[in-house]
Amino acid sequence: MIRFDDVTKTYGDLTVLGPVSGEIRAGGVTSLVGSNGAGKSTLLTIIGRLLQPTSGRIEVGGLDVANASRRELARTLAILRQENHLTARLRVEELVTFGRFPHTGGRATLQDREHVQRALEFLDLVPFRDRFLDQLSGGQRQRAFVAMTIAQDTDYLLLDEPLNNLDLAHAANMMRLVRRAADELGKTVVMVVHDINVAAAYSDRIIALRDGRIVADGGPAEIMTSATLADVFGLHIDVHEIDGQLVAMHHTGVPLSVVA
Repeated sequence: MIRFDDVTKTYGDLTVLGPVSGEIRAGGVTSLVGSNGAGKSTLLTIIGRLLQPTSGRIEVGGLDVANASRRELARTLAILRQENHLTARLRVEELVTFGRFPHTGGRATLQDREHVQRALEFLDLVPFRDRFLDQLSGGQRQRAFVAMTIAQDTDYLLLDEPLNNLDLAHAANMMRLVRRAADELGKTVVMVVHDINVAAAYSDRIIALRDGRIVADGGPAEIMTSATLADVFGLHIDVHEIDGQLVAMHHTGVPLSVVA
């Protein structure tokens, strides 16, 4: 379980998050949604200890995030940042092997190589294992970073906009892989997503933020209502059921992801 209590983040007189409190049960996919500046990435990066909160307390899997050792935390959760910049020229397999560092300290064992192989297979990257990252497409490169987090073999997986810079086909493939990570590997996945329709299609739970506060929290059917989405995005939004799937649209008939 992930628990956050009275978490805030301020910069001088500006409060960008909080106070927010909540729990995310173990298992499944939880999406954090909201307009730009809502605080969703701030909350995710605070949970992953990439950003220090101004106040509040966070637990992940019973671990006090603020006081845990770096190695202990890295064995509990893996986080994929929105932007991944590497100055070294790495091959795909070398990048994925970095995910084993919290377990090995840099001395990979046979067991570690097995974890790397499974991650490469899971993300369909075996044919690209010897390629340099700068030789990959954007979708392939994003999959390589996700494979690194999978190889880390943690119970909790935090993804900050995993669809960033992906076209429609690659985004759909990425979301299928995220869903499989929860269903087949037993990961607890928490991700930041801009597209409410993607969140509704692939998530078990949606936490919606606006102006640094949680304004809605529930299953897709609870969140995907005109009244709730208006509170979240400040827009008049129609919700239609298409082929059994709830789809949010602007009143002009344009899918919300295009206008939000």
